[in-house]
Amino acid sequence: MAERALSFGAAARAYERFRPGYPPELADLVLAYADRPLRTALEIGAGTGKATRLFARAGITVTATDPDAAMLAELRAHVPPEVRTVRAAFEELPTDETYDLVYAAAALHWTRPEGRWERVAALLAPGGVFASFGGPLRLGDPAVAESVRRARAPFLDSDEIPSPDGTPETHPMRWPGTELRRHEWFTDVRQSEIARRVTMGADDYVGVLSTVSAYLELPADRREQVLRRIREVLPDRVEVTTDVTVHLARRRPGTSS
Repeated sequence: MAERALSFGAAARAYERFRPGYPPELADLVLAYADRPLRTALEIGAGTGKATRLFARAGITVTATDPDAAMLAELRAHVPPEVRTVRAAFEELPTDETYDLVYAAAALHWTRPEGRWERVAALLAPGGVFASFGGPLRLGDPAVAESVRRARAPFLDSDEIPSPDGTPETHPMRWPGTELRRHEWFTDVRQSEIARRVTMGADDYVGVLSTVSAYLELPADRREQVLRRIREVLPDRVEVTTDVTVHLARRRPGTSS
């Protein structure tokens, strides 16, 4: 998993170009949940800053962290100058400063399970908000999705990240909400869904796939081959679902991390 977490830097520009951003409703949801001013925020695994800029536009002072220098270089080209950047993995971040908001955009599953929640709690001010959000990009037409699955099969069984704790998607509370509910440092755990469906060109869809860790881990020749095979079975335009699943929790006051 650690190797996959560090596989994105080589595709930083493609990541910025092809990956969809986050809708304004996401910031509205987090701010409404907080029900108090959020002045400072820490992002775990910021990538090229697609979520960073959303919260920075909401007037929050964001510290964006990522272990990959190429990702942070791309991020700096797209975020306001007041955003602070720190090159570090989540596990390396100092806990001598706390934040009103700690969040991860499609990045939490790359962190090590051991001590994950103790560290999140240590980074949050009492009563502060933790948010994790993301979701797969999936083809809306089952027939097209099946054609892509067959084209991909000789190279990859799946290109999605499995649930870190094995909780199925059909469960009322999915990961990481399942873990948050079990920890004494967090309360008021909620799960929400922001539904999105977009249409994009087939080349752009393949561009998104080129930034997915499952493909980035393949040898370059095999990656080019599978992406070419997928492109061959796609219509010129495809409909995709990009639903965002949001998990929110509050740092319980009076607990020690």
